[in-house]
Amino acid sequence: MLDVRRIRERPEEVKERLAIKGGSYPVDQIVEVDRERRKRLVDLENLKARRNRVSQEIASHKRNREDAEEKIAEMRRVGSDIQALEDRITEISQHLHELLMETPNTPLTMVPAGADANDNVAVYHYGQPTTFTFEPIAHWMLGERLGILDFERAHKLAGARFSLSKGLGARLARALSNFMLDHAAERGYEEVLPPFLANRDALFGTGQFPKFENDVFRVEPAELFLIPTAEVPLTNMHRGEILAQTALPIKYVAATSCFRFEAGAAGRDTRGIIRQHQFEKVELVQFVHPEMSEAATEQMRRDAESVLEDLGLPFRTMLLCGGDMGFTQALTYDLEVWMPSYGRYVEISSVSNMTDYQARRAEIRYRSQGSRKTEFVHTLNGSALAIGRTLAAILENFQTADGHIRVPDVLEPYMKTERI
Repeated sequence: MLDVRRIRERPEEVKERLAIKGGSYPVDQIVEVDRERRKRLVDLENLKARRNRVSQEIASHKRNREDAEEKIAEMRRVGSDIQALEDRITEISQHLHELLMETPNTPLTMVPAGADANDNVAVYHYGQPTTFTFEPIAHWMLGERLGILDFERAHKLAGARFSLSKGLGARLARALSNFMLDHAAERGYEEVLPPFLANRDALFGTGQFPKFENDVFRVEPAELFLIPTAEVPLTNMHRGEILAQTALPIKYVAATSCFRFEAGAAGRDTRGIIRQHQFEKVELVQFVHPEMSEAATEQMRRDAESVLEDLGLPFRTMLLCGGDMGFTQALTYDLEVWMPSYGRYVEISSVSNMTDYQARRAEIRYRSQGSRKTEFVHTLNGSALAIGRTLAAILENFQTADGHIRVPDVLEPYMKTERI
């Protein structure tokens, strides 16, 4: 959520930054509603001051045994006016809140202008697209031939967009998760195993609600939701808290299942395990001082990139343009791994700086030592990495002419084998 004071004081700057994301946002309306709300608050304070004066006059009349009926009638009228004005302020405040919820985060100045993914900017390449002396096979075909992926039985269990890993496929997924957790721990992240269900306040805090409510799975009658990413529980661990500045940065990592209905993704990447309703992911989250958030974003990007480098997978890092960025993000890097079956790079991680947008929604602040004043932290998150997509990339890039898979060197201690 944007700071309404910033919108009030610098509306043209906010509109200029939001224009980079494209679309139309109610900045002018926010300014007008905010102005009305502040005017009504002044009126309310004046009425309350008048009520206090009349109350004192009534008390004086009664002490002097004078008739106070006229003042009492005035008190009732003022009380009625106060109640009506408080109700109106509540309505205006709710309207202002809804307008702010419709307004995305503003991109940082380094975010390039652009309409869609075609305007993203490559900032880093690792390796070259894999070439073969034979005709490579798609990961879903490889997985079924090797008996490590079973789509038919997954469909029988849960329907479309679910997969089932078994044998060395399940072991590979577990090996990837453990390797990524160890990799993050070496870089100062504290491991967390959070609930896989979250309440409405948690999803509101990180910005999935209300805009993306149709993309999550609801669990009735508990009014809980399956998490679409571990970003939700990890960020909301400190919802409503005031952190000590000396505790920053706080760095968490979690390996969880994630669940997305993806109502708007029909027909995309339906084969294989690239786009699933349930998938596993290792997520990084940081809470940082605002002055350190840009540097922390670059470091988190390197944390994710080094996972792919250690695995030996060719990839590129893209700085997203405004038109391809998410609702809550101020800056995003996408890491895209080479997928031979697609003949192109495919997103495997996003690393994002949310500035104070999530912290305002979730009321996460910090206080400097010796100060009474509190400020909002900056939150960052990134995948390091999506397990299913990494598994698919390994199957496709490390396949051999005899139809087997060479296990990346860093995974051999976890897999206890050199090939699948």
